[in-house]
Amino acid sequence: MHAAVPRDNLRGRGRKGPPVKKTLFVACCACAALAFCGRAAANVTFGITEGTGALGDPAMFYSTLNDLGATENRIAINWDPAQPTTIPNQPQLDYWLPQATIHAIRVLFAVAPAHPGDITSSPARIAQFAAFLQQLARTYPFVTDYVIGNEPNQPRFWQPQFSSTGADLSGAAYEPLLAASYDSLKAVNPSINVIGVGLSPRGNDNPLAKDNVSTSPVRFLHDLGLAYRASKRYKPLMDELGFHPYPNQNNDPPLKGYPWPKAGIPNLDRIKQAVWDAFNGTGQPVFAERGKTAPANALKLDLDETGWQVAIPASLQKLYAGTENVVTIDEGTQAQYYSDIVHFVSCDPDVRSLSFFHLVDEQALDRWQSGLIRLDDSKRPSYSAVKNAIAQTQGKCSLTPPGWTHTTTVNGATVLFGYLGSPKASSNRLWRFHTTVQEDATYKAGVFRLGSAKLTAKARRAVLKALANPSSKPLLVAKGTALAYKSKLVALPKQKLKRAGWYVYGIRLAAKMNPQRTFVSLSRPFLVKGRPRARK
Repeated sequence: MHAAVPRDNLRGRGRKGPPVKKTLFVACCACAALAFCGRAAANVTFGITEGTGALGDPAMFYSTLNDLGATENRIAINWDPAQPTTIPNQPQLDYWLPQATIHAIRVLFAVAPAHPGDITSSPARIAQFAAFLQQLARTYPFVTDYVIGNEPNQPRFWQPQFSSTGADLSGAAYEPLLAASYDSLKAVNPSINVIGVGLSPRGNDNPLAKDNVSTSPVRFLHDLGLAYRASKRYKPLMDELGFHPYPNQNNDPPLKGYPWPKAGIPNLDRIKQAVWDAFNGTGQPVFAERGKTAPANALKLDLDETGWQVAIPASLQKLYAGTENVVTIDEGTQAQYYSDIVHFVSCDPDVRSLSFFHLVDEQALDRWQSGLIRLDDSKRPSYSAVKNAIAQTQGKCSLTPPGWTHTTTVNGATVLFGYLGSPKASSNRLWRFHTTVQEDATYKAGVFRLGSAKLTAKARRAVLKALANPSSKPLLVAKGTALAYKSKLVALPKQKLKRAGWYVYGIRLAAKMNPQRTFVSLSRPFLVKGRPRARK
């Protein structure tokens, strides 16, 4: 958050950082992704994330949103503990917000601490922040949507992320803030919609990283859930989940996505699964699922920030200042990306809203030029693209949506036991095979003796029981962790098997984010020959 230019002093994005170089995978092609849909649901709504001051006049700003087909405006408010009861920029808010009501624009307040250590530096800060939320809610009773925090999984907005010993901290520290915020706002008006977290799509989960020591969205939700369960709280933390599906690199197409445990536009189901892993069976509702009646309080996604930055035409560069620090895209590409996103999220029944970050560019080139309108107030092609896409979809999917359902297994788990058709010598000491996963998982593996060349149902049950029992000891056993997208060599102890006969490999994988999700695989039986008899 910053106050570099007047119109941006109420928004939530920070300085553009250097590109994050990570291995990516293409989650799905454009055609397949645009065919994705979910259950019949309320229409997705669209908005703009922009502070007061854009276009210089609130009537003009909100009239422009009406023309665009946007019905929401997310405004960021920085809470400063040095002035805990001061509403930043209140005169401008008082002047601006009545026009939102006149133009039927729903305003969301995104309230976050002004500095990354504001909440964690004193035990009193949570209560002060909650009291400030009540002050806002009473001052502006017509604003009934609040985003609590801004990307607390990023060090620019929340510190510390990890302890001195490398333990995760941010998710657990954020949980009591969200709980207190929920309770304080509901006490003023039970119908206030509390939107949690505002997650960044990125995070390196590395307390020793050279820069941007951060927490991935999946792990942040995991830690948030652990803290919630430990608190014994029975009330929810949030009504919706805020998520910021920016691209990994600015020139990445929307459907490129991220590898686990990060997430982008095509990886929203990964976020839903992370929420299910964290909160299923608690007082915090999770997302509705395919084939099940959606509860009235099912969680929804609020995609309250996304955007792609474009190159500035030579004729307009004099209006901008500084030096660009990302690889930009051209205006036509931005228009196509924005149109694709509108169509894509319209087919996800768990998405309630999508907001583009900025209607109008920022002036400083090291900040954000992702707007639908240039600094000279001329409209980019993305303006028409978004307007047409909203008009075409009306926030609804033209296809029959399959929806989402939680998984109970380990994502992408496969096991390659290798060729087992030839008998193994009695002197063999190498017992190994490979496994791969698409999320981190722990494993227990072993060699088990069979009574015959056939893996009977009874023998299978015995092996599965032994793998599930932490205290059981197969003939040979190995335990460890398989990391996402990396082939893991499961190497059992280098020992001879004392008896000839038929054996089987077995492995049980358990998801790190939820050990109740498991994957078990058994090999085909293989023969170990007896020792050759000594000659007389």
